[in-house]
Amino acid sequence: MAVTTPICTFGWKAPDFTLPGIDGRRWSLADIRGPRGALVMFICNHCPYVESVADRITRDARELVSLGIGVVAINSNDAVRYPEDSFDNMKAFAGRHDFAFPYLHDETQEVARAYDAVCTPDFFGFDADLGLQYRGRLDASGKSAGPADARRDLFEAMLQVARTGHGPADQVAGMGCSIKWKF
Repeated sequence: MAVTTPICTFGWKAPDFTLPGIDGRRWSLADIRGPRGALVMFICNHCPYVESVADRITRDARELVSLGIGVVAINSNDAVRYPEDSFDNMKAFAGRHDFAFPYLHDETQEVARAYDAVCTPDFFGFDADLGLQYRGRLDASGKSAGPADARRDLFEAMLQVARTGHGPADQVAGMGCSIKWKF
């Protein structure tokens, strides 16, 4: 079922976390945080909204890291009911899309709940003090990738955060598949 994200609550503080990554390491928010901010993404392996933009996520993440924005992706889906979101499949998905950022597993779903994540993808863009400055879409893509020249909403917002510490006042809600919660 498609869900849209709430719009940014400016200044809301990023909850801390420590989660296992597909690289065998445990990662915390402090490990991820860049000198100019952090981008925390809730994604999964099987959602068509994520699949349609995975390579664009990789592109934007590489550029954001070069601007001092730390980047992480977190999979909080129930991997028992959705085995395509298993830890092993996370490794394969990240490899296919050349992720150059940590991809973490939130098996208990506590981190997704702390962030009030609602769908995949769900993007949270934070400033250097870890105050929320962006919660919106990657670009105009949906279940299919948008045009190659689509405005890069997330990238442009985080570029503004890196330069000024503030996100744009006007943000377009993101859309994706609902988080697959455990019962």
